[in-house]
Amino acid sequence: MSKRRRPTLLTAVAALAVAGGAAVPVPALAAAGTTDETTTLQGDFAAAADAYHVPRQVLLAVAYQESAWDTHSGQHSTDGGYGPMHLTDVTPAMMAGGDAGAAGRGDLRRMSAAPALHTLQAAAKLTGLPAEKLRSDPSANILGGAALLASYQKAVHGSTVTDPGNWYGAVARYSQADDRQGATAFADRVFATVRKGAHRTTADGEHVRLAADSDVTPATGQLASLGLKAAADTATECPATVACTFVPAAPSNGQVSDRPANGIRIDSIVIHDTETSYDTAVNLFQQPGGSAAHYVMRSSDGAVTQMVPTKDLAFHAGNYSTNMHSIGIEHEGYAAHGATWYTEAQYEATAELVKYLAARFGIPLDRQHIVGHDNVAGPNSSLVSGMHWDPGPSWDWNHLMSLLGVRAGRHGVGPVGSVVTIAPRFADNQQTVQICPSDDPTGATTACAETRQASDFLYLRTGPSDSAPLFGDQALHPGAAGTDRINDWGAMAAAGQQFVVADKDGDWTAVWYGGSKVWFHNPHGCNTAPAHGVKVIGAAGTSPVAVYGSSYPDAAEYPAGLSPSTQAPLSMYSVPPGQAYVATVAPSLTDDFFPSSGRVVTGAKAMYTIQYNHRVGLVYASDVTATDS
Repeated sequence: MSKRRRPTLLTAVAALAVAGGAAVPVPALAAAGTTDETTTLQGDFAAAADAYHVPRQVLLAVAYQESAWDTHSGQHSTDGGYGPMHLTDVTPAMMAGGDAGAAGRGDLRRMSAAPALHTLQAAAKLTGLPAEKLRSDPSANILGGAALLASYQKAVHGSTVTDPGNWYGAVARYSQADDRQGATAFADRVFATVRKGAHRTTADGEHVRLAADSDVTPATGQLASLGLKAAADTATECPATVACTFVPAAPSNGQVSDRPANGIRIDSIVIHDTETSYDTAVNLFQQPGGSAAHYVMRSSDGAVTQMVPTKDLAFHAGNYSTNMHSIGIEHEGYAAHGATWYTEAQYEATAELVKYLAARFGIPLDRQHIVGHDNVAGPNSSLVSGMHWDPGPSWDWNHLMSLLGVRAGRHGVGPVGSVVTIAPRFADNQQTVQICPSDDPTGATTACAETRQASDFLYLRTGPSDSAPLFGDQALHPGAAGTDRINDWGAMAAAGQQFVVADKDGDWTAVWYGGSKVWFHNPHGCNTAPAHGVKVIGAAGTSPVAVYGSSYPDAAEYPAGLSPSTQAPLSMYSVPPGQAYVATVAPSLTDDFFPSSGRVVTGAKAMYTIQYNHRVGLVYASDVTATDS
């Protein structure tokens, strides 16, 4: 999509837009901005806002929360929403997929406001524009969103008004939440965007800006007129800015504990995606004999269901050591699909929840402690290859970390021996991946196919050339090259991960990774940022250092009557002498937990967690030397 996009809708479509009760020919909308402005997304927002008498800052802020102004080229979100305004159109064909994709929105099907599934169809009626154009044409989509927002405003206020603060009720209604807490959280986030402003360059190269308007006072009293149900009065652990309810997971899907009061530290947060709809994930976690996360987050508005108290262990990471020390957040979404995109509301609600949890438990806000499920170590050699790889390449790690106040810094790469942070710009970082039917639980993929999409990773090769084979992780491809399959995490370095520079050759940078020297394309350091103030480890002697996936005490350290957990190195991995890896600032003592008695066993040895390959690993502090970068 070119920045100098055609004003097709503004000059060529013979359709009518209904504004303020009057029929306005769409071509006349070109008068709402300058000739230059109407060739841009910024101009589309201005024209649509003026046509439907919506304050421009309100329309821009709603769209920012729904899509961060990205068009997504006609591809729908997890909730079946299209375009910058996230107009939903969940079709019978989607429904036929059962509990996959937008089809699985059983929670939406049960909503009292059933039209929440079909806001795109409602917008088509309001504008007189074809539904297909609302799906595929950004300017049409924005017109539809403005028309829908104006219709909600008339229902709340009786007419459109110029005071942006008096659009609070309409914005809350636009969220499609059926409960007061969810609608309030969405509207508050929109008006926070109005007050502080926003600007970004979209994935299509469009520069969009919303000037700050700190004088806006939202008319929050309008919420009472929407007739929304009150959320159940439950004891959730969420910040006030996140709509949160509590539904308990099956007791067998976790363990009652008293973290951190009983000595079990909580030092990390694991980001997941559900690979199902929101409603299905909540239901699955209530079924005994399975897994559960502490939180499940909805895509459409960032609403959360807490399912396990943070003091308890949840079985979410596929690694008991990780479960002991982490909190898991599931996100409605699919790892294999850039099409089923994550909304801005979801990213912002995640950031608010993560900041709240980090402040409570003293968790550092960095990618050593805020990790994906795909970064979790395999607990033993037999399980490494089958570990989950969500949230996948379509999760924008740099955006989440920037919302947490963490930025990689100026692009560049230091000398050999220095540390770099992987930092490609998500929208610009287009990578080709192969998606096969087994990667796609929605059933939409019927044959393996290559697709190019915005991604959070860089491919790693065995030499400084695009023709060099992809690195083959020892657990996935022993003695063979890696692949571009979307689930082949072994050849990927993800945004925010940090590695030690091993070599440089023209536009290529090499780092130590998984016991090998691997290369990625990095002209002028455009995909990395120098890192400082981190810990670097290397082998203390002349022998390779064993790498582990767990951190249990030695068997002899368990008291009589308690069965020791198995602590064994991962047979395919090691840290050879001469290589270096980024580690947590301080090592932690090994430990184990016995829920039947509440007993915590702490060992005498300490282990560093290191960024070993795409996943983390653990090494004994006594086996390595550790220096500050």
